[in-house]
Amino acid sequence: QVQLVESGGGLVQPGGSLTLSCAASGFTLDNYAIGWFRQAPGQERAGVSCISRTDGRTYYADSVKGRFTISRDNARNMVYLQMSSLKPEDTAVYYCAADPVIPWGLAAKFYDYWGQGTQVTVSS
Repeated sequence: QVQLVESGGGLVQPGGSLTLSCAASGFTLDNYAIGWFRQAPGQERAGVSCISRTDGRTYYADSVKGRFTISRDNARNMVYLQMSSLKPEDTAVYYCAADPVIPWGLAAKFYDYWGQGTQVTVSS
């Protein structure tokens, strides 16, 4: 059974840092495109970052470039999202997702498997 479980969310002050983790089970992450998405209240789920299934390249939404870093630990079957210089507008529920078909993508509709999400709140 494919399962993704996010952790690491919480409350952080503006300018602070946070690292999200996503533990995968039931499949091997390095055969899947992996993405991090976020959804703020009243907004659609938006792509934040992803890792290509085919060559491991990483991609970022313009809003987080230079501040967020996605990484994958194949030995532990884990994916991480390191977030720094956090802003109030980064507040959202963050989800990790996986898909075995697409090479990569920042559109939620392309991903078949999803975690339950973890809340990130950036506030003073």
